[in-house]
Amino acid sequence: MSRFNSERLPKSLFKIDTSRMRQGWYSDDYFVTNRMILEQLAREGYHYTGNSPDGQFEGLDLSTYLLGDAVVEMQIFPRRKPFTLVAGVDEALAILEECVGYYDEQGQFVSTFDELEIDAVEDGTFAFYKGDPMQVQPVLRIRGRYRDFAMLETVYLGVLAEASRIATNVYLLLEAALEKRIFFFPARFAHWKMQGVHGYGYAIAVDAFKEAYGQKADKLVSTLGQGEWWGGSGSGTVSHALIAMFLGDTAEAMYQFCRIVPSERSRIALVDYHNDCVGETTRVILRLFKEYWHYYSAGDLESAERFRLDAVRPDTSGQLADHSVRPRSQDDFGVSSELIWNLRDLLDHFSEHPEAIKTFPPEALPVLRSWCANILITATGGFDAQKISWFHKLGVPVDSYGVGSSLLENSKLSSTNNDFTADIVRVCIDGVWHPNSKIGRRACDNPALMRYTRK
Repeated sequence: MSRFNSERLPKSLFKIDTSRMRQGWYSDDYFVTNRMILEQLAREGYHYTGNSPDGQFEGLDLSTYLLGDAVVEMQIFPRRKPFTLVAGVDEALAILEECVGYYDEQGQFVSTFDELEIDAVEDGTFAFYKGDPMQVQPVLRIRGRYRDFAMLETVYLGVLAEASRIATNVYLLLEAALEKRIFFFPARFAHWKMQGVHGYGYAIAVDAFKEAYGQKADKLVSTLGQGEWWGGSGSGTVSHALIAMFLGDTAEAMYQFCRIVPSERSRIALVDYHNDCVGETTRVILRLFKEYWHYYSAGDLESAERFRLDAVRPDTSGQLADHSVRPRSQDDFGVSSELIWNLRDLLDHFSEHPEAIKTFPPEALPVLRSWCANILITATGGFDAQKISWFHKLGVPVDSYGVGSSLLENSKLSSTNNDFTADIVRVCIDGVWHPNSKIGRRACDNPALMRYTRK
C-alpha cells in the first residue's frame, strides 16, 4: 500500500511462482535446510535439551520449549545511510500470503498465513539508518511459527531490496535535479522481467519527491512494462536507429516522425548523430518550421501543431567532443555544459540566424522566435546524481534529463547499496516474549508500522 494513494497493488501484478516458491526453489539453501530440520524436530516432538551459553534464559523451564514449533519475532530493516525510500512491501506481503505454511503428509500445502501477526510500513515510507545496527527502523515485522516462513527470507528480502534501491536512487537523483524532469531509461540495462518493479520504484520516488518538495514531477518511463504496476505508458524520442534508416538525415527522420506520429506524442529530436548538435538542430528546425509555417500561415493550426518541436536531445558519447565545443578537459567530452549552452544560444536566437533569414519571409520570423522559445533541452548519456548536481550548480540550462544505468547501481563505493536484513529478535516461551538475537542486534520499533490483515 502506497502512502500516496492508500491502495494495495493487486497480487496478479507480481506473477508469483507460487508452486516453486513454496518448495524453496528461489530460497538460499540454508533456509530450506532450516525448514527441513525444524519440521523433523516437530514430527519428533523434540523438547529443547541444549544450554543457552549467555545465561539469558536461566531460570526458565526450557523442557517445555518445542523447538520445531517455536514462535518468534522477525524484524526486517534496511541498512542504507542516511535513508531508504521503501518500496516492494506489497509484493513481500503477497509472497507471505501465498507461501507461508507447510506440506502435509498427503503432499497438500496447508496455509498458515492467518496465524501470523504482521506489521508493515507503506510503500513510500522513509527508513533512516545512521550505521548502528542496534538502532534500526524495521519496515516489516513478523510474529509466528518460524518454520512456516523460514524459507521465504531470501525472497522477501530481495523483493524489498530491488524496489527500494531503485526508489532511493531515483529520489536522490530528483533531489539533485530539483525542478528538472527525469526520464526513466534503464530498461535496456536490466532483464525485461524487472521492468514492472523498477518502474514502480521510480513512481514511488516521484510521488515522495512531489510530497517533500511540493514541486510538479511527471512520471516519464520508456516502456509499457515500467508503467504496468501504476498505469503509466511509455514515452520517448527518435532513436539513432531510425536516423540510420534515413541514411543519417535527422531532419527528414524528424519530419516523417511528425507527419506520421499523433500530435499528442512529444516531438524530441535526437541531434548528436553526426557529433554536430548545433548543426543538426539547425537543419531540424529549418525542416520542421517550413512545414509549420506552411500550415500556420494558411490558418490550419491543427496541422501546424504536428510540426512543433518540443525538445532537442544531445546524447554525445563520452569519448567525443561535439563540433561546437573546444575540448580543454575531460569535462568537455560527451554532453558537456558548453554544448548545452551552445544549443540554448542557438534556440534563443535562431530567428536571427542567417539561414532562417534566407529561408523564411520576414513575417514568419516573429512566429519562428516564439516557436523556438518553446523548445526545451533534454540531456542524456552518462548522467547520474553527481553530474546533474554539478550542472545545477553551474546553472546549465537543461530542462530534463534521461537517466539509465546509474539508477540501477548497488555499490558501497557509490553509497547505493540497499541491503535489507532479517533478524530473529524475540522468542515466545510459555506465552511470554523474551529477547533472543545475536550480539549487536535487538528488537527496535518504528511508529510507521501498521498491522496488516488479508483483504
